[in-house]
Amino acid sequence: MTQPATAGAGPEVTAARVVFRVPDPDAALQEVRLYQEVQRPRVGPAFARAEGSGAWELDFPRPAVDRMEYQLQLRYPEAGPVLLPDPANPHRAQGPFGDKSVIEFPGYRPPAWLAATGRPPTPPTTGLAVPSRVLGARVPVELWRSPGGRRRRAEPLPMLVVHDGPEYAGYAALLDFLTVATADGRLPPMRAALLAPVDRNEHYSASPAWSRALVSEVLPALQALAPTPPGRRQLVGMGASLGALATLAAARTAPASFGGLFLQSGSFFRPATDRHERGHPRFRRICRFVDAVAAGGATDPVAVAMTCGTVEENLPGNRVVRDALAAQGYRVGLAEHRDAHNWIAWRDTLDPWLVGLLEELWR
Repeated sequence: MTQPATAGAGPEVTAARVVFRVPDPDAALQEVRLYQEVQRPRVGPAFARAEGSGAWELDFPRPAVDRMEYQLQLRYPEAGPVLLPDPANPHRAQGPFGDKSVIEFPGYRPPAWLAATGRPPTPPTTGLAVPSRVLGARVPVELWRSPGGRRRRAEPLPMLVVHDGPEYAGYAALLDFLTVATADGRLPPMRAALLAPVDRNEHYSASPAWSRALVSEVLPALQALAPTPPGRRQLVGMGASLGALATLAAARTAPASFGGLFLQSGSFFRPATDRHERGHPRFRRICRFVDAVAAGGATDPVAVAMTCGTVEENLPGNRVVRDALAAQGYRVGLAEHRDAHNWIAWRDTLDPWLVGLLEELWR
């Protein structure tokens, strides 16, 4: 299949808008649309064929973000649509569903820690699998330890337990960030347990079975292998999207398990604001859980840091959860940042929000 040419086709970015161009000198394309996650519909708007230029163009006003990930949907005659990154844009963001092109608007700055010099190499992880009778499966875990400190295997160290942990490490540079934060003394020597999902849509959707498996099987197994110092403040749960939901659900199931929670762009669905999510197989269960959180009930409050993008459809649900937890005595804050629902957005808010939470609990 013919691919669009790239010469002179890069997007033109200003403070207020971006102009996309897709060359089509042979008029081979039937339609070009922008695939993006900053507004509905996701596939849209459509490009227009620019008269006399042999190209398709789209003038897209800047949304309330400082960076934007996108793909192009190309349609050729008598063929289905093709989704691909912009061949003319070399800036890419990796993700579990493939690369996306990236627009950085004037004023965007990546986090300073990415350019840190003189830091030690990020240590590798050790893979293990925790058997779970509750799930009838093994839970994959990558165990990581920061550089420095004594190297005794059973040395008690604070631990961060991360849902979707391998993705956090691969797409959001989580372990690189923790290496920097421990090397510069902002965080003490620590461990991270990177949990890989067994059945993500099922287990991370406020599943009572996953919550039981995590608090009664996975955490005790980790404690036996890599103990933490006394006190629940030494164990912090973390997750993004459905992973944030699973983290909060486990903490509500066994409040004594975690001393702090870091929740990014939680999938806290509610019927009134999340009708677009009704296709999720556990939509109703998620809504029931969020309604139960909003209704209150017996809790054992801890410190909670939350982040969510300004254009995310998850933002109303995150505000509801923040307000509910605050009313129940949690020390909770929600940082709304100018991005969407993606791994780089979550990376860009690790500092100061994650490190601030861990500093509060581990110092």
